[in-house]
Amino acid sequence: MFINNHSYFSLRYGTVAPESILRMAQKRGIKTLALTDINNTSASLDFVRMAPKYNIKPVLGVDFRNNGIQQFIILAQNNNGFQQINTYLSNLTSTQMSHIPEQAKTLEDTVVIYPYTKCQHFKLKNNEFLGVNTEHINQLEYSKASLNINKIVILHPCSFRNKKDFNTHRLLRAIDQNTLLSKLSVNAQGQATDLYTDEKLIQRKFTAWPKLIENTYLLLNQCKISFDFENIHSKNQETFLNDKKKDFELLKKLCEQGLPYRYPNPNKIILNRIKKELNIIHQKNFISYFLINWEITNYARSKGYFYIGRGSGANSIIAYLLKITDVDPIELDLYFERFINFYRKTPPDFDLDFSWRDRNDIINYVFKRFPNTALIAVYNTFQYRASIRELGKVFGLPKYEIDLISKGASTQKKSFDKLSKLVINYAKRLEGFPNYLGIHAGGIVISERPINYYTATFMSQKGYATTHFDMMTAEDIGLYKFDILSQRGLGKIKDAISIIAKNHPNVSRIDIHDVKRFKSDKKIKKLLQIGKVIGCFYVESPAMRMLLKKLQVNNYLGLVAASSIIRPGVARSGMMQEYILRSRFPERMKKAPPHYARNYARNFWYHGLSRRCN
Repeated sequence: MFINNHSYFSLRYGTVAPESILRMAQKRGIKTLALTDINNTSASLDFVRMAPKYNIKPVLGVDFRNNGIQQFIILAQNNNGFQQINTYLSNLTSTQMSHIPEQAKTLEDTVVIYPYTKCQHFKLKNNEFLGVNTEHINQLEYSKASLNINKIVILHPCSFRNKKDFNTHRLLRAIDQNTLLSKLSVNAQGQATDLYTDEKLIQRKFTAWPKLIENTYLLLNQCKISFDFENIHSKNQETFLNDKKKDFELLKKLCEQGLPYRYPNPNKIILNRIKKELNIIHQKNFISYFLINWEITNYARSKGYFYIGRGSGANSIIAYLLKITDVDPIELDLYFERFINFYRKTPPDFDLDFSWRDRNDIINYVFKRFPNTALIAVYNTFQYRASIRELGKVFGLPKYEIDLISKGASTQKKSFDKLSKLVINYAKRLEGFPNYLGIHAGGIVISERPINYYTATFMSQKGYATTHFDMMTAEDIGLYKFDILSQRGLGKIKDAISIIAKNHPNVSRIDIHDVKRFKSDKKIKKLLQIGKVIGCFYVESPAMRMLLKKLQVNNYLGLVAASSIIRPGVARSGMMQEYILRSRFPERMKKAPPHYARNYARNFWYHGLSRRCN
């Protein structure tokens, strides 16, 4: 019965969370429900995932609108239809000057519903219908459209639960239009009658038109959408060379090639670790994940870009051999199972840091190299104080009053006038609502299927397709992100090396991936020990320099331990001071109770090491 429902992911229009819609529908005995957010599919996958919990059959679609004015609704009859809708929406909204046409493009496995007031001048196609609201029932009897009764369905928009929701909606529309509430156009907002209601109430209003009720139910019954959220497996690109067997052979070959560089004289521990990791990676089907990360870093090396591989992937000797990371897990006793194991449900994680100068080229290469690629969105939400300022402008308050409300909202509410109290109340109501879609700091998904199979996309300012959903939804469906991040310090390292090369032309080329060389450098050790680390990322603060001198740090493990115990909680509790004393005077360990030694000294050392390396 309800084919046009809006959640608050109808950005700056809707007012209800997707799960609240399902909860309301269950209480009213509704068995089938279509989510059709306005020019948006952010909530679509979550809606499908949550619907079975409320014994509701989900239907997905999109409400295509221009500036709040409805042009048409398209519902997906199946997953292919949803992909067609996503592709269509992505193409229409790919530019800043996007415009929704009056007539929808013919798409496979979809159904189009035009509002009664919009479709009076062109002939309906086989998959197109006319939607009639309760307001147009009386007009329908005298309209030519009634002659083709089989092509008419009930179109009751559902956007609000009550009057307060409608008021919130009007405020959102005024914020979106950047106008005073009193000047908000009627065409840019919904109607107070667009309420979530009972099916029986709608049916009573259409008693004289039983065929419309029948058509609406028939249309919804033709639609079926499904995604597997129970047996989650990676939906990332499955193969690197279009053949899993060839992929595994390539991975083993790359390990063999990297072995002499990392371990000139490998022992049994190293060889057994390689064999063990390859076995787990193969069984967990993460071969392409490693090869894609290798491809990205290999391209970076070919271009002379500096990078750092972080994340739990630093626990992997395979990543170390492939030069994805520069952390030796054997030397540091890091467990591969923390990265991938047979029971781990969360996805593996590589964070690749590049210089701010090089990162754009890396992202551009990823998009060119892998076909089904997109950036991940983030939901930028309304925050309390920012909402106060937005609402103050909508109500026409002068700046000094808005500042006063913003500063004293929590302490002086009793002294505010009625309008100011309205601003505060609705700011609280808007807090946490999605405001607009942003872009994740570095998250990229590389899918086996086209991205539009799961979501519509919008174009970032740099021209990259970006999903409508966030990282959490991506993981729910099995799309695990690749993190391509930026670190300014890498650019400074490159500058420093170029200066060294210019001033000392006889010095051999510096290999920044040869970490073992830096660890054994006596001059570096001496500089650490006396705290002369100005300009060194992460350890140049006054507090850190003082700590390095107190600990007399002259090796990598000591550096990692120092970065772990400098935390505020550790420092305030006195544990940092105790660790310094035990590090400098080991005889104190004998005097301390055994559990102190275990919990404080060893915990800070080893757990801190794991945290910093990963």
